[in-house]
Amino acid sequence: MSAIFDGYEREYCDLSTQLGRKINQLGALAGDSRNQKARDITNDLSEADALIRRMDLEARSLPPDKKNPLLSKLREYKADLSKLKSDAKKSTSTNPDLSNRAELGLVGDSWSASSAAQRERLLQTTDRINRTGDNIRQSKQTLLETEELGVSILQDLHRQRETITHARDTLHGVDDNILKSRKILSVMARRIMQNKAIMFGIIAMLVGSIGLVVYFKFIK
Repeated sequence: MSAIFDGYEREYCDLSTQLGRKINQLGALAGDSRNQKARDITNDLSEADALIRRMDLEARSLPPDKKNPLLSKLREYKADLSKLKSDAKKSTSTNPDLSNRAELGLVGDSWSASSAAQRERLLQTTDRINRTGDNIRQSKQTLLETEELGVSILQDLHRQRETITHARDTLHGVDDNILKSRKILSVMARRIMQNKAIMFGIIAMLVGSIGLVVYFKFIK
């Protein structure tokens, strides 16, 4: 075996153990502590990559009888490093809510300094939401009142239309009655004239008869 390869191997094994521990701790951290731990993990992964490359170069420089067992072992270390990178990626992207809260100053080291300002912003936001809700309710109430007023106006217009229609029908009835009355008066007037003519004729006949009676009785 190669003493140089063995030295790189020990360094990688120690670094791999530390990386596994740091990755497990990352999920419980937030804020600046989480960011610092993520940077440490990134640096350690870079160092692990460098150790893998050094071991690969050292193994390939050895004779075939020594190289093949080391390359086989190196493939296991590469698979281990790939898993560490995958775990680190998952851990850094896990629990985005904590990251978002950390950016807002709700967790971690900056909580004490920003809690009052954050509460004030939350209160202002709540107040704006409440005012918006009140405005929406007022607008809805105004809309309902306007709708009721429109319905009332339409009902009044309908009643007025019915009144006008009834008045028009009444006027038509009055016109018909007046026309009928005119016809009746015309008939009565003709009958009165006829009666007068008959009466004058009767009077004339009576006067003529009386005159004839007087003439024949007293004059002759």
